[in-house]
Amino acid sequence: MAIFLTKESKVLVQGMTGGEGMKHTRRMLAAGTDVVGGVNPRKAGRTVDFDDRAVPVFGSVREGMEATGAEVSVVFVPPAFAKAAVVEAADARIGLAVVITEGIPVHDSVAFHAHAAKKGTRVIGPNCPGLITPGQSNAGIIPADITKPGRIGLVSKSGTLTYQLMYELRDIGFSTCVGIGGDPVVGTTHIDCLAAFQEDPDTELIVLIGEIGGDAEERAAAYIRDHITKPVVGYIAGFTAPEGKTMGHAGAIVSGSSGTAQAKKNALEAVGVRVGGTPTDTARLVLAQLETERDVTHS
Repeated sequence: MAIFLTKESKVLVQGMTGGEGMKHTRRMLAAGTDVVGGVNPRKAGRTVDFDDRAVPVFGSVREGMEATGAEVSVVFVPPAFAKAAVVEAADARIGLAVVITEGIPVHDSVAFHAHAAKKGTRVIGPNCPGLITPGQSNAGIIPADITKPGRIGLVSKSGTLTYQLMYELRDIGFSTCVGIGGDPVVGTTHIDCLAAFQEDPDTELIVLIGEIGGDAEERAAAYIRDHITKPVVGYIAGFTAPEGKTMGHAGAIVSGSSGTAQAKKNALEAVGVRVGGTPTDTARLVLAQLETERDVTHS
């Protein structure tokens, strides 16, 4: 099992014929992803050869879905065209749109998230690495060769920290890893992923990675308290960030205690989440928690 993405998922790539789209489509195919088409109105009707697979290009998401049965789109279009791309995907009623593009204006993100919600399309991102179910499918830019299938579910604001925890826990492996992005407005949230991992029978433990800024982690802590029975281990990036600055992905200015790493750590620990001081420390906490769970199971 997995969340949101499996080996059965049929994937379209909006912007497949661009430089980044070409590079990452090849990587997704190598990871086993069933990429069934690209979308580019100016190149519709052509095919693109990726090693041993020829992938057709369609003029629209709707056309690609009708021809292939695709239910996932990965968006690699430039920021100026991202809103239109997501709206197009949502109008076609695609189930999942994974928006890799960074630098999208916040008002565009607000608009396409609202539109997608009305149409029933789940959006992951923007400005995210996507998601991977190791050994099954990879939608985005997450390296597929740094971990293996396993029983840890990972949800993270940070792409780099997603990769680091995947690598540090490679001997245990992951059910699904979801990079939700760190922009001020994102589609799928920590809470959405927590709920899905709670329902996934093959996820034994959840790792939650947050960053300074905003209150997403505090809200996730409240959700964990009320709804999550599986163990959760956390990490918050930004303990050394200066006050009053917008830091990278963080998407919000830290003011006083609001949005700080310490406030988020406190909120998570108050509901029983063990929070690591570094990514490596977080990986050690995961291993210790898994040992504890297995000792309890076998006792």
